[in-house]
Amino acid sequence: METNWRFVYQQNMYWGSCEPCTASVFATLVRDGVVNWKISMRQAVRRAVSEGQPLDRFAADGDFQRWCFKKQARPRAGEEFAQLATAAKLLQWGEELKWSLPDFVFAVSEFGLVPRLDRSGNPLLDDEGNPKMYRRRQQSNIRHLSGLFMSDYDHLPFPPQELYEMTLRQGFPWKVCLAHITSSGEGLRLVCECLPGAGNIADQQYLQAQELGMLDVRGVTGKPVTDNSCINADKLSFCPRLQDILFIDEDLLFHF
Repeated sequence: METNWRFVYQQNMYWGSCEPCTASVFATLVRDGVVNWKISMRQAVRRAVSEGQPLDRFAADGDFQRWCFKKQARPRAGEEFAQLATAAKLLQWGEELKWSLPDFVFAVSEFGLVPRLDRSGNPLLDDEGNPKMYRRRQQSNIRHLSGLFMSDYDHLPFPPQELYEMTLRQGFPWKVCLAHITSSGEGLRLVCECLPGAGNIADQQYLQAQELGMLDVRGVTGKPVTDNSCINADKLSFCPRLQDILFIDEDLLFHF
């Protein structure tokens, strides 16, 4: 069993304990067939809608139809959902496919153990009467930082590979541990070692965006491409497909 890790992961953003992400765990996740299907389907839906392609094959998908049934079964919200056009429903489905991907928390190497609670706020107990414990993803529950930070540049107005290539130029001050295309197919996620003396995570991200000329760039959605929500150390990063990884330095990424 591997004992070396630098950051943690969670099975999906809705639940689960944040556990050590070793090199073998990471390799398994990025090669997972379900991960591949979810990202591929999301991108295919987004492309079909944006290009005005026929949507029949997506609307007939069994997973999509089951998802629609659950959405429409909700009181009040289900009625509003039923009135949406097929394209809008498919885009929502694509977003939820993304949200159900495994997640990495690159800036944290350990969260503390806390008890699981029931709906009334009481600890859940195991068969021996002991509280069920898990590592909850929460700012106040961070025990150790990893020395890494993650930047997200999404919906770029040019191919994501071009932004990654900017990090290869001489004098780029950060050591890149991982670079991958995001699940939209339009963004780049960079995981780097924090630069000594460059401040906290928010400072590092700002300086990096400035270095790459991304501070004032707006994407295809009209919004800034730099995701400022990444300043939180417990920020999730959705798992990519293996084919979307442009660069990885396993020694830096998985070991202090």
